[in-house]
Amino acid sequence: IPARRHPLRLYAALELGIGAIALLVLYGMPLVGRVYAASAGTAGAGLLLRGVVAALCLLPPTVLMGATLPALSRWVETTPRGASWLGSFYAGNTVGAVFGSLLAGFYLLRLHDMQTATWVAVALNLAVAAAAWTVARVTPPAPEPPPPGRAVVVAGARWIYVATALSGMAALAAEVVWTRLLSLLFGGTTYAFSLILAAFLVGIGLGSGLGSVVGRVMERPRAAFGWCQALLCVAIAWGAYMLTDSLPYWPIDPSLAPSPWLNFHLDFARSLWAVLPAALLWGASFPLALAALVGRDQDPARLLGGLYAANTVGAIIGALGANIIIAAHGSQVAQQALVGIAALAALLVLAQPLLQAAMKTTGGALKFAGTLALIGVVAGSVAARVIHPVPGSLVAYGRWAPTRAAGVEVIYMGEGLNSSVAVSRLSNGVLNYHNAGKVQASSEVQDMRLQRMLGHLTTLLPASPKSVLVIGCGAGITAGAVSVDPAVERLTIAEIEPLVVRTVGTYFAAHNFNVLGNPKTHPHIDDARHFLLTTRETFDAITSDPLDPWVKGAAMLYSREFFELVKRRLNPGGVVTLFVQLYESSEQAVKSEIATFFEAFPNGAIFANTLEGAGYDLVLVGQVEPLRIDLDAIEARLRRPEYATLARSLSEIGFRSSIDLFATYGGRPRDMAAWLQDAQITRDLDLRLQYLAGLGLNLRAAGSIYEGMLVHRRFPSDMFVGSEAARAWLLQAMMGEARW
Repeated sequence: IPARRHPLRLYAALELGIGAIALLVLYGMPLVGRVYAASAGTAGAGLLLRGVVAALCLLPPTVLMGATLPALSRWVETTPRGASWLGSFYAGNTVGAVFGSLLAGFYLLRLHDMQTATWVAVALNLAVAAAAWTVARVTPPAPEPPPPGRAVVVAGARWIYVATALSGMAALAAEVVWTRLLSLLFGGTTYAFSLILAAFLVGIGLGSGLGSVVGRVMERPRAAFGWCQALLCVAIAWGAYMLTDSLPYWPIDPSLAPSPWLNFHLDFARSLWAVLPAALLWGASFPLALAALVGRDQDPARLLGGLYAANTVGAIIGALGANIIIAAHGSQVAQQALVGIAALAALLVLAQPLLQAAMKTTGGALKFAGTLALIGVVAGSVAARVIHPVPGSLVAYGRWAPTRAAGVEVIYMGEGLNSSVAVSRLSNGVLNYHNAGKVQASSEVQDMRLQRMLGHLTTLLPASPKSVLVIGCGAGITAGAVSVDPAVERLTIAEIEPLVVRTVGTYFAAHNFNVLGNPKTHPHIDDARHFLLTTRETFDAITSDPLDPWVKGAAMLYSREFFELVKRRLNPGGVVTLFVQLYESSEQAVKSEIATFFEAFPNGAIFANTLEGAGYDLVLVGQVEPLRIDLDAIEARLRRPEYATLARSLSEIGFRSSIDLFATYGGRPRDMAAWLQDAQITRDLDLRLQYLAGLGLNLRAAGSIYEGMLVHRRFPSDMFVGSEAARAWLLQAMMGEARW
């Protein structure tokens, strides 16, 4: 960028550009989505196209964001005092990021939507641009930078750049690893992610401010930078120890808090306790590295831009590499590697005189190699003794580990690319499948009932369910229930985490009819939404059992647009079913799930899985055409010899006939209209459900929610068709199933 441009005017132009691109992305994304869906492929080609689309949407604004600080830097002289001011700019930018994270996560997106949040951000861009332009009118432009040939480059500058890249790599990798572990500890809500990010940014912002002051007064900022990297070996070990050996065992019961906001305070405090030491040191490292690079007659923009680029390149490598290492070797090895990276960065900075000698003489090389070996042994010893494997109880029970994991045997624990998975066995032999730090499926009676209800309703209601899609593998029990229907010829399972498919095939085959070994089963490793968007296949039935709606991102599988996408993939007469939990949820979250589904499928129905007569969870059924359930035809189907396995599956969960299954009927849209009157519809632009559910994940209100629904239930004489005897039998069974 030409140096003759006034730094503040250039900064204002960059802010305007960021705001303009934000609006372009907001309103252009639907078009991008349509173009992508029309041309997306599979395997390597599809992944490459995803990367290209992401780059086209994200690179332009982020490039401009990255240019803002170097643009301002030309207003500052390249002296230790000037470098200190640049560090202060960096700290101020980070403090703003803290407020932005909390403002978006707890207010703008919780109460409004993506459009409102984007316009607020654009308004801030405009305000900052206007302020910069106004100040530029009354301030002189920056002095012309000296010609490149006159600049004095400090000795060993390239090693500072390399160490800065390593520091950025360790920082982002640690953020990835620790965010995964903290989200297990708190519950992976969108609020938890905002708090964890804010805690990191608080540390980086405070550290940047302190580093700026230290860089101004110290004669040797290079040494301070090196010692920051050395101390990071201890700080990383501290964070790892807190997250695996301390915090999971604090005697905290989140259900005791009278308000979720009190839990948020505790979550933020625990985040700071674990990550603040390392974040402070990473924050201080950048301004200290900048001060160490300052030489006479340097162009401040080139100096800052180069260091910023080195840090960012390292951060990109760290962010990408962390998940790969976690999936291949686990969080323990990933955190031990972080200690090694910090030790290497410290060595490059502190041992620079030895490094120069090593490049000149054989003796110097041996001395440097010995120093490197010593630091490696010390760092390795610290990492091995302090950094331990992630406890299985944390992966299995997450925030409930202190109160529910006692006496439970965790027989398997694995960390995948997208999530961590565990299998536990209770003293009575019950198997639990865990994901997102909680039980997602089990061989417990009430869970088997729901899981098989979901699968059997999916295939019994359509006339000819030849092709079925199961969204979310879980323990495979729902897919197994689908697979035993002899009418099903092809069963596709869309599962985002490869580890899940491998795990349930090993541990739950006896409970899921060995569905993954069935030749009609075709697992597809992909995000379900992306799969539906890009596949050309259509289905006679689709069943969806995503993670809990409070898990960040899961609400994308509960939105109005997602249900419309599901509808487009249904064959005529096709049926869709959806799992809805009443436990660990709020009435507003449940209403949002049901109302959003019924808005897409007005010809729908609710079937309830109760626990000792009280509400537990639901199965929503939808169809484009009016829903007609022929009681006699379905009962006759179950009595045919080829349906013996399916009939036995129903009997094992307490349904001796189809009448018992349909007696769980809980209502339909026209009956529930009054109850759903204040429901908030979840859309892609607001994902309202994840914010509602995130406030209710520790509630125990399933019974009262279901009681409120039952008040509105009526017998649907036009939905259940068949002989009068069958209808009378059903009505009698319903009256025995729950109060009318």
